[in-house]
Amino acid sequence: MGKNKLAKWAEMETFENVIQPQTGNLYVEEHSIKGNWNKEIFKNYNPVVLELGCGKGEYTVGLASRFPYKNYIGIDIKGARMWRGAKTAIEKKLINAAFLRTRIEFINSYFAEDEVDEIWITFPDPHPGKRNSNKRLTSPWFLNNYCNFLKDNGIIHLKTDNHELFDYTESVIHNNKLEIIFKTRDLYSQNDVDDILSIKTHYENIFLGGGLKINFISFRLNKKKSIRDCSTKK
Repeated sequence: MGKNKLAKWAEMETFENVIQPQTGNLYVEEHSIKGNWNKEIFKNYNPVVLELGCGKGEYTVGLASRFPYKNYIGIDIKGARMWRGAKTAIEKKLINAAFLRTRIEFINSYFAEDEVDEIWITFPDPHPGKRNSNKRLTSPWFLNNYCNFLKDNGIIHLKTDNHELFDYTESVIHNNKLEIIFKTRDLYSQNDVDDILSIKTHYENIFLGGGLKINFISFRLNKKKSIRDCSTKK
């Protein structure tokens, strides 16, 4: 492991806006922060919004800068990447931005029932191919997990350059009769892109530079439903 990565991990241990497990212990049955994010981290009771697979935290920081009356938590397993977002949040004095280093599979260990109002999924691994569909962050397995901590009819946003992932997610939404708020297969073809959607991640800029179109969909997750799988043509 490179010295630079080790240095970033060491520095993150000093960041008050970062929650991370002890080295080699990525899974915890129930972390003490569960149910206490607003009380212990943000010191307020504003709505809590997650960014899953936050990478360098550009979206988490961008959202926190634009909407000071919501609390944002970027979640990723890559600590060296997350260091950048956490450090930027500290430099900008964003008291409504925090970061959690864990696998998304373990997320229920960190959030209590109805603790989260909204979820952003920005350019996740698309896990191409039908065999890998259950690994996608919009698969029924993950959506049912989100129901454990997302408020009823909480909003989920997906932003991706990958058409297969977008089609798959749209199929899951339709097959489970979930409410779509907004969708587009070419986000920046519109002249009046909402400010909240205009935030661009490092990878998004690369995709746009390569001429790719950005897909976006937002929908409500009804937690009273058990989300079922769907068949796709992929």
